Amino acid sequence: MAETIRKLSQGSSYSVLQDKINSLKDGYSLNTCDTNLGHICELIELTSKIQNQLFTAMSLTASEGGTYGGVDTLKSRLLPWLGTSFMTSGGTVTSDTSLALLKESVEKDRKISELKIKHDNDMMQMEAELSEAKGELDLTRDELNSSQADLEKTKVESGGTMLASEEEIILLRAEFKQLDSEHEVYEYHVCLMNKIGAKPGVAGLRLAREEIERYKRKLDLVGDYEHEVEHLKSEIRILRSERDILENSKTILKSPCPTTTSINKLHIHIRMYHRKLKFISPHINQSYDPLCRRMSYEPPLPLPSTPPTHAELTNSIRHSRLVARFNDLYAVDRLDMQDRLRRFVDDDEMVKRIIFIAVCEAFHVAKMAYRSFRLRARKLLSPIHSGPTTLEEAVTDYIVRNLDLYDVDRSVEDVIRAMNVNPKISFPPECEFILLSPFIREVCLVAYRMQALDPPLDIPLATDGELMNESKYRRSYDSEFTAPLVAYHVWPALVEDGTVLIKGECTTRRGAVSIRVYMLSSPRRSRSPSPLRSSSRLSRSSLSPRRSRSPSPRSRRY
Repeated sequence: MAETIRKLSQGSSYSVLQDKINSLKDGYSLNTCDTNLGHICELIELTSKIQNQLFTAMSLTASEGGTYGGVDTLKSRLLPWLGTSFMTSGGTVTSDTSLALLKESVEKDRKISELKIKHDNDMMQMEAELSEAKGELDLTRDELNSSQADLEKTKVESGGTMLASEEEIILLRAEFKQLDSEHEVYEYHVCLMNKIGAKPGVAGLRLAREEIERYKRKLDLVGDYEHEVEHLKSEIRILRSERDILENSKTILKSPCPTTTSINKLHIHIRMYHRKLKFISPHINQSYDPLCRRMSYEPPLPLPSTPPTHAELTNSIRHSRLVARFNDLYAVDRLDMQDRLRRFVDDDEMVKRIIFIAVCEAFHVAKMAYRSFRLRARKLLSPIHSGPTTLEEAVTDYIVRNLDLYDVDRSVEDVIRAMNVNPKISFPPECEFILLSPFIREVCLVAYRMQALDPPLDIPLATDGELMNESKYRRSYDSEFTAPLVAYHVWPALVEDGTVLIKGECTTRRGAVSIRVYMLSSPRRSRSPSPLRSSSRLSRSSLSPRRSRSPSPRSRRY
């Protein structure tokens, strides 16, 4: 029996049968009817041969079990199957003999084999990556070891150099002490000989002369060194003065429109350079100084008592740039901010009021910040100030050189805080005045730098309802040109030492005072609404008699 089963296993009869069925399925539509029937008959013959071998194995297995071996199995399974003409019945056949289950079993075996192959491939790939990572780790470890070895080598060399330097210092100190002791012994010997009235011997005189000659040589060498050091210092001062003059001349000549004042200041600086050159090093030849060869003309102005500071030299340039920037704020930044505010505020007059008050508050906060910084600078420089310039000039020069130290963010917060409590402007509840932060920041920077000019630039006081001043303001396009009073301001004027440099803009209308009273008495949105505060305000106003207030234009100034 075992031999028959082994032959069936080795012959792969079922595999051959499955292959023939697959080939029949693939070529069924292409083959003729006779060819397909021939293939089916071939399959039946092969099946019958396999069944013959199975029946042979079944009889051998039953004979091995004895006379009654396997009787129950044959009665319960084989005989009913033969009685139904080899047709399977659901109740007597087990699930293992079902063709669907056999197909599922084969599919599962195939999937298991595929998963096993995939798992093996993944394992091989992971092993390859692990070996590669180990190689990189070993390479990094070798580099680290080499770097550590180089570091240790450098440390040892540095230690040796430091030890050698220390040994040299110790030897020099010992030699100095030895020379000092020899000098003391010689002096003691000379004093002793003077006391006893004896004359020193020939050896003592020779030793004394040698010591004197050696000390003279050392003194001459030291004198030569000091003379060389002074000479180098004088040359360094000359070169520094020449560099300052060249930098100032380059700055002035590169400016778009150099003024007469800046050119005169440059002449003054050159004259001071010539005087300093003669005072520092009078023995230097005139042909040695390259600046003297390039600028051999005489300045048109007399020499001032003190040299000009950096703030004085750059005052005209900063003045022109700040005036141009103020014009840009009016022509560009103001219009952009108006377009942004009109998305939230429908009243065009309120938009212009908001921008004007923001500019006024920004100038006020910037001036306060400049005064505070000036006080701190004066307190800082007063203990250490020395030189030809006064303390105020030194403070101004320090401020001009350190304009970047201005805390503009804090000033923006102060401006927004002041606008929040201003009764003349309001904003929608869904927005905040922080929307104007970029514009306020630029105005604060310009206002702060205008305070560092000499004389400083500022904006005049402005109140609603004041008399129209043609020298300070021009009327806007929507003004009533016959009205004498200002309804509201659009942009402030720029003033320098009482003189108007740039006119502002305002809107004039008849009845401006009554309009202002209405604006002040109209309800505005509270920046910090509180029901208790509003109810208490109403109760006090109902209990106390109302006092009339005359609308004075000086009640609120900006």
